[in-house]
Amino acid sequence: MGKIIAVTNQKGGVGKTTTTVNLSACLAAAGKRTLLIDCDPQCNSTSGLGIERGSYSLSVYDCLSDEDNINDAVVKTEYDNLFVLPSSSDLSAAEIELAMESRREFFLKDAVDKIRNDYDFIIVDSPPALGMITINILTAADSVLIPIQCEYYALEGVSQLMSTIRAIKKRLNPAIEIEGVLGTMYDGRTNLSIQVLDEVKKFFPDKLYKTIIPRNVRLSEAPSFGEPIIAYDRHSKGAAAYMELAREVIAKNK
Repeated sequence: MGKIIAVTNQKGGVGKTTTTVNLSACLAAAGKRTLLIDCDPQCNSTSGLGIERGSYSLSVYDCLSDEDNINDAVVKTEYDNLFVLPSSSDLSAAEIELAMESRREFFLKDAVDKIRNDYDFIIVDSPPALGMITINILTAADSVLIPIQCEYYALEGVSQLMSTIRAIKKRLNPAIEIEGVLGTMYDGRTNLSIQVLDEVKKFFPDKLYKTIIPRNVRLSEAPSFGEPIIAYDRHSKGAAAYMELAREVIAKNK
């Protein structure tokens, strides 16, 4: 049964989509059959793997309205072992539409459960908000990967996220756990990055990944070419870091 990992942090600009795209690509490159589910209406994870908006007829929005759409909605990327359930701007409307439904927290879970046996890993990109879509994601997920940038206000909002996860665990998904916490945008030349990591270690003493994602120009460039970092520049520090993260994730889930 595929492991469902939600990449979640309601704070924007922390490297959430960068992590979703590149972790998925690196897991696939390591031989793991991987599905990326893009649940952000901005569609950046979708385009980050070279899937153009409008090139597909079904999206994750259609799977929320009818779970039977999910097999037809999954798109094969040009990379071996890597598939995408794309997003669309229509997903913004789902926040309002789901609020009026019974069992509204389980729509994504009901859809993903139909295909989870087809994959080793299912990585879900979350919107930068703790709304109904994120609740659906956390209800469907086995675990949560939290990217935290090594900059000022790094832990801002994390307490609220942890409260949400505890509430989901108590009421909707007893099995959910913290997969790990990932330091991103790290610059070892600055005292600030080092100090922030020390604070994150205090907040999550047993959950911080050994891998730290550096601030890297090539990582920033890759999305504009619709490529994960291992395709855009496999010799970059960013590519090496995400391959190492993938190895950590695989080792933890053997």
